[in-house]
Amino acid sequence: MEIRQLRAFVAIAESGTFTAGAVRVHVTQAAVSMQIRQLENEVGAKLFIRAPRNVILTEAGEKLLERARHILIEHDAALEEIAELAGARRGRLRIGSASAGVTSDLLPRILKGMRREYANADISVTSGTSDALVQQILTAEIDIAFVSLPVEARGIHTERLNEDQLVAIASPRHAQARQRTVSAYALAGERLILGERGGNTRRLIDEFFAQAGVKPTVAMELSRQAAIKRMVEEDMGVGVVPLQSVRDEVDKGRLVRWWIEGAQINWQLGLARLSGGYESPMLEGFIRLCHKYFAVKAEENVARKPKTPAKQKGKTKSSR
Repeated sequence: MEIRQLRAFVAIAESGTFTAGAVRVHVTQAAVSMQIRQLENEVGAKLFIRAPRNVILTEAGEKLLERARHILIEHDAALEEIAELAGARRGRLRIGSASAGVTSDLLPRILKGMRREYANADISVTSGTSDALVQQILTAEIDIAFVSLPVEARGIHTERLNEDQLVAIASPRHAQARQRTVSAYALAGERLILGERGGNTRRLIDEFFAQAGVKPTVAMELSRQAAIKRMVEEDMGVGVVPLQSVRDEVDKGRLVRWWIEGAQINWQLGLARLSGGYESPMLEGFIRLCHKYFAVKAEENVARKPKTPAKQKGKTKSSR
């Protein structure tokens, strides 16, 4: 068995198709098909059943999948340890981010600090939903990721970096643009522009409406907060987003912010990595810099924090 064959096998098993698996390992579908044929010949058993729209693991495939994941994790850990022994500032760090705000704001500063310490390091960044990035950590495709908390997956260690409050946002042209707060009932009646289902932010919003006993009118479900904000700026609807992500737009008058009456919906961002895995000095250095820069950012946000209306300070809704 070759490592590239096992990576292809795990990618197909996780994604459900040869096409998606090929994309994940950055090779052609023909190359992935050949690697799986070679792997099946070596193990002497079929690993997949080809269905019309996806592939299904055989019993042999299910057995191999569990072993393959452990092999890939140990393989990558060995490379990190050898790199540490072989030379000073080398190695590899694969980062995932489910937050566009982190990717565009804090991460460049963190990576600049990493370059000073690890000038020859191979550092890569990928984006995706929190759930998808957690799966990539479990399959050893990435080493660490910025994700929304909490993470329910077993084998994943998390630590909180930041907490923010979800607020409603609207265009300055909205009929109620001058108001400061909005009730759950009124918000549910707006044409809402929300994040896609499956993320923790959307889960918090859905739970809020369910507990309020109202059914929201969801006009759009978008994957990026930048897209949500642009749609709201054009008065296509009302959004619900973390407060820190819209400070600049509110300050510049491009958006208005409404506090949501009756609850404070807290959103948390953290780092996720494999529990009990090998942590290289590079990974430890990255975590240290993350805490440093997020602490600086928190101090800046406290200095800019607007006052919450007094009637907001009662009931608190957290993300556990």
